[in-house]
Amino acid sequence: MSAVVIGDALIDEIRDASGVRELVGGAALNVAVGLRRLGVDTTLIAMVGDDEAGGHIREYLSDHGVRLIAGPSPLGSSRALVTRSPEGEPQYVFNDAARGRSIRYDDEMRQAIAAADVVAVSCFPFDVPAEVDALADALQDARIAVDPNPRSGMMSDIEEFVRGFERLAARAELVKVGADDAALLCDGDLDTLRTRLRELGADAVLATAGSEGAVIESNAGEFRAPIASLPGPVIDTVGAGDATLAAVAAGLALGEPKTDAEWQQLLDRAMLVAAATCRTEGGLLRTPELLAEAQRGVHGS
Repeated sequence: MSAVVIGDALIDEIRDASGVRELVGGAALNVAVGLRRLGVDTTLIAMVGDDEAGGHIREYLSDHGVRLIAGPSPLGSSRALVTRSPEGEPQYVFNDAARGRSIRYDDEMRQAIAAADVVAVSCFPFDVPAEVDALADALQDARIAVDPNPRSGMMSDIEEFVRGFERLAARAELVKVGADDAALLCDGDLDTLRTRLRELGADAVLATAGSEGAVIESNAGEFRAPIASLPGPVIDTVGAGDATLAAVAAGLALGEPKTDAEWQQLLDRAMLVAAATCRTEGGLLRTPELLAEAQRGVHGS
């Protein structure tokens, strides 16, 4: 069972009342590490600079057993300055490397994609047609899961982003979207976005709506789950969506669910994983079982 994840890897520079601290992060990186923690052999394809930040990213991935195939990053490693709004929501300001991220697919990348049971794409520059063309060519007939994960500070053209995202979503086995995505891409209506993606041809759409839980709509039907209840307070919701995608993609790596019960079990498990991830700071995927284990001394976001 193997997966490839394509997208971003960066350093989150977090500034809050506690001071300033740096964590390894990025949506695609979180998904890749999450898949590996769920037992899937995983490769991450992302831009990583040959600098100190890039060294931290490489070390983090190595610690978690994720293979990295790094594309060149002439502007250095991506970085996000993270602060909190008065309502407590994270706000991001990205550096030039993050805003100008680009991947050109060499033979090693293409071979990894061809061999994978599932390929997840997250936080990709869908507003750059040349990037979408290159990605589509590299994917060939791969089974894909897509999370647009749009960031206003990374996008230059929302309409072009939607076109690029929908192009890939139309052939996806799974598309994951959240309430924040709907707010940015289609005037805030998550149900409308879900319907649109199914009409385009997505085999299944996973829609997450925060405290309202999640729904998977597939050719087999519609399956819903509330947020999962676990002991302890919610510490940080950053990474919950990435954990949900990783959990569902891990299930897809075994093959598409065959029965209603299998679809429901997959979604219920994903919600438990997301709830466990929210019980600690950062986006490192946790499961209810892993929460009971001692900290490994590896921190990420």
